[in-house]
Amino acid sequence: MEPLLIRYFNSAARAVHTIQRTAANWARRHPRQMIASAFIVLLGGSGLSYGVAHLPEDSQGVVIRNITENVTPQASAANGTIPASALQALRLYRSDTTRSTDTAETLLKRLGVFDTQAAEFLRQESLVQQNLLGHAGRNVTAEASASNTLLKLQGRWSPDDDGMFKRLTVERTSAGFVSRMETLPMTASSRLASGVIYSSLFAATDAARVPDAVALQMAEIFSGDIDFQRALRKGDRFTVVYETLEGDGEPLRAGRVLSTEFVNDGKTFQAMWFQEPATAGAVASSTASHTLTPSGYYTLAGESLHRAFLASPLQFSRISSGFQMRFHPILNIWKAHLGVDYAAATGTPVRSVGDGTVEFAGVQTGFGNVVIVQHANHNETVYAHLSRINVRQGQPIKQGENVGLVGATGWATGPHLHFEFRVNGVHRDPTTIARKSEQQPVAAAYRPLFNQAAAQVRAQFAATRQDSAQTADIE
Repeated sequence: MEPLLIRYFNSAARAVHTIQRTAANWARRHPRQMIASAFIVLLGGSGLSYGVAHLPEDSQGVVIRNITENVTPQASAANGTIPASALQALRLYRSDTTRSTDTAETLLKRLGVFDTQAAEFLRQESLVQQNLLGHAGRNVTAEASASNTLLKLQGRWSPDDDGMFKRLTVERTSAGFVSRMETLPMTASSRLASGVIYSSLFAATDAARVPDAVALQMAEIFSGDIDFQRALRKGDRFTVVYETLEGDGEPLRAGRVLSTEFVNDGKTFQAMWFQEPATAGAVASSTASHTLTPSGYYTLAGESLHRAFLASPLQFSRISSGFQMRFHPILNIWKAHLGVDYAAATGTPVRSVGDGTVEFAGVQTGFGNVVIVQHANHNETVYAHLSRINVRQGQPIKQGENVGLVGATGWATGPHLHFEFRVNGVHRDPTTIARKSEQQPVAAAYRPLFNQAAAQVRAQFAATRQDSAQTADIE
């Protein structure tokens, strides 16, 4: 007689083999029903399970009984088909972003939809042609049936900085496909990211999955204290909390930077966004629906980071020639360079570094296309070699407003911006002007609210530094 334990395993093995053989035969006869049955079982249908228990060493006294029970699948026993209602209840979802080369077919295929009727509708629908196909970077979500036919397609994007987003919906109805366009408010949620500089700011923010728009804001916030063209060091680090603006829960674009810390060459710089509320008892919430209104950045000590002049007329570039003596590339003589040259591609936007009035907009010998802006206190800025002028003489202009585009007109060996800063007609080094601009503190009436918000930001930065240190120790 075989030992009890050996008989038990032999019996279990025969039962498993029988089940596998029966299932394989049924699957060969009904391949489509087999796939559908698998879906139903995963969604909570009945099934057969088996296992082997760990028997104690002394198992001679254990009574073992074989129990056999017939199990009927949820598929109809008569014809082996899945009820239509069960298949109809399945919904498949997939999201992607549009590409400039998309056609109706390629977009649907990337979304896992194979529906000739839907593709035909998308090709002919004017709303889809004008707003979705051929436009890159727009969020799109498809809802499909179990047979991969389209039930609903929605595209979302935010065309303007007005806190609103567009939603285009294509939906299957009993009468065919219909489409509609809606304009809705975005909502804001906050995200935190940190990184270390190894080569450049953008390389570090890309590695931390921080949008370029947020990196540009960081550079702008600290532009009066950090020269991002020349002063970055390997090992510098940053932390940033920023808004993500969403439509229907889908991230559409980056919003404003809420707080940020940058450690440059061992020196720490911190900033936070703060808006003086309409009443002393309420501060605007960053998580509510809102529009992108002008905001103010302050140090955590309450000093405003808004200065009368920006550090650079270009949002992000490098200095190719500074405020110094140099060998003139055209005149071939040593001559004082009374401004700063910024290397940039033709067509790069040029902005006014401060509020003022356009004193001159036209052509001058040597400067080519040039704009001169008169500021308060007898300050004057010059923007030369422009490929295009976008302002007119006598026009009031705000800080950051576009005055023209980089070019190579006049005495220029290549595309760049020549920028000058004059005080009472005397040339000054433009790179030092922004740092000397006057800073304004938070109004005394709002100091308690500001101090409370600043304390929360300090705690957040401290926690991030601690987490980074622990991660570094683990690595």
